[in-house]
Parts: sequence; structure tokens; C-alpha cells
Amino acid sequence: MLRRNMSRLTLIAISVALVSLVHWTSGLAQTPPRAPTQTQPQTPKPSQNPAQSQALTRAPVPAPIQAQVPTPGGTQQPDTVPTSELKSAPPTPIAEKKAELGDDHTWNPEWDKIIEEGLPPNLLSPKVAKAVRQFCPRFNRMGEPDKRAYWAYFFQALAGAETGLVSSTNVRHDDSEEAAVDDVTHHKVRQQGLLQLTYMDQERYGCDFDWEKDKKLEEHDPAKTILQPRNNLLCGIAITKNQLIDQHKPLLSRTSYWSTLQPGSAGVNVFLKQMANVPVACGRRPGRGQQQQMGPVREKAAAAPAMPSPPSSNSTD
Repeated sequence: MLRRNMSRLTLIAISVALVSLVHWTSGLAQTPPRAPTQTQPQTPKPSQNPAQSQALTRAPVPAPIQAQVPTPGGTQQPDTVPTSELKSAPPTPIAEKKAELGDDHTWNPEWDKIIEEGLPPNLLSPKVAKAVRQFCPRFNRMGEPDKRAYWAYFFQALAGAETGLVSSTNVRHDDSEEAAVDDVTHHKVRQQGLLQLTYMDQERYGCDFDWEKDKKLEEHDPAKTILQPRNNLLCGIAITKNQLIDQHKPLLSRTSYWSTLQPGSAGVNVFLKQMANVPVACGRRPGRGQQQQMGPVREKAAAAPAMPSPPSSNSTD
């Protein structure tokens, strides 16, 4: 009897031990192994001070962008051009004559800079080489400084033909054909400034003219936005870009904005005479009879075109 009890107790003890062993081994199987803390190599990190740590956590800062300003015609240009890219244009015949006479109403060399900095890239590209070939055959082979100088000279010649380089010129056409009404001022059209522009050009070409401000000023007040050489010249660049690039027309065209650039007109001869001193880099050779004409052109430059002096009193519409 005692032996039977001992055997039962032994079996019970063995069973309990086996159950405990099973539970212990199953627990080990369910527990994920821990990753070794020091056995795997780690990439050393350089020591950082707090400022460096903050800098690393910030978003990368983009490279600075060159400041840009809007220019007429919907184009955008840098507000400055490196000095190495700027080159003074030679004086036109009328500017030379005015210098001899001591006339202060003449071309300001600072206006060259306004033009050269305001040129859109497409007026410096091969796209315009054919359009300007008559006056600048080597345009496509010139560097940008010479191309900029050509355009500075062109606008000086155009201003000479249009207004005799008088920036305050203000002309109203009274004949029936040209007595149009300005859509902005609602008065008869007045052509104003160096390039004889109108307030309607503000809407057509994005020119920086402000009629609401200007109508409060005297007719020839140099503070008028349309008379300010910068605004007037940049508007002229936009108009030229529209003709050469957008309309794919040459510099001299029957549909040009300016009558002085329309072949067959009386004004075109005045313009052609002012183009006598085009920059040498253009490689232009004087045409037949041009050398003989240059003398009279220089002598008559002060009288052609007519250079009206600003009237002392305002005219009324």
C-alpha cells in the first residue's frame, strides 16, 4: 500500500515538473531576441554644437535669386547688367551738331544705360539678325556688349528723327486723318516724349504711363510719367520687340509704329541720316552716295527733323 502511494506521488511530481518545463520553454520561444547593443558597428557622428544641430534640422535654403523687375511687353529682365556688358554708343549726327552749338536739349549718355539694361534677351538673339541686317550686318557675330550698344544707338537715332532728342516734346495732330482719340485720356491723341508715344501704349504694350497722375501736371512737366526718358525708352523697346519678334517684321516696315521707320515716308529719310554713325562693330559699309550725304546731314542735323522747343504755356485740347 505504501509503495503504491509513493509511486503515485512520484508520478504526480514528475508530471508537475514536465508541465513547468513545457511552460518555461514555450515562454522562451515567444520572447523575441534582443538586438546586441555593442556588437554591431555604428558610423561615428561628428561632434556638433547646438547651432549646428539646429541648422541641420532646418529645411535647405534655396540659392538667392537675382532681383527682377517687370519690363514693358510682359517680359522680365534683371534690374542691372554687369558693367562689362555695357558699352557707350557713338553720338548721332544731330547729337554731334548740338554739342557744337552748346544745345542742352540733347542725348544723355545715361539713356544708353537705360536702354542696354532694359533689352529683353530676344532682341540680343539671332532672331533679330535679319531684321537689323541693313544697319548692322555683323549683328549675329557680335558679342552682347556690342549688340547692346547697337540698340542704344538705334534708339538715339530714332529719338533724333522723332523729336530732335528733346525729351519734353508734345505734339497733337489736328488734321482729320490723325485726329484720333486716345482710349485712355479720351482726348485727341498726343504723341509725347523722346519717342513720341501715347497713353494708349500703356494698355497695348504694358508701358509705365500713369494718366491719372499726369493729367494733374503741366503739359511739359518733366515729372509726367510719359515724358520721363526711362519710361519712354523702355516702352519703345517693348514696341520694337513686338514688331521684330512677335510680328516677325524687319526694322523698316510699312506697318511700323513710327512713321520714321516706314519706307516711302518723308520721315524715314531723316531716320536714315541719323543712322550714319552706327557702331563700327556692326561692320556696315556706307551705301552709294552716303559718304557724300554725310556732310550735309551733319550741317542740317539741327534743322532735321524740326526740333520744337517746349512752349512756355500749356495748349488745350
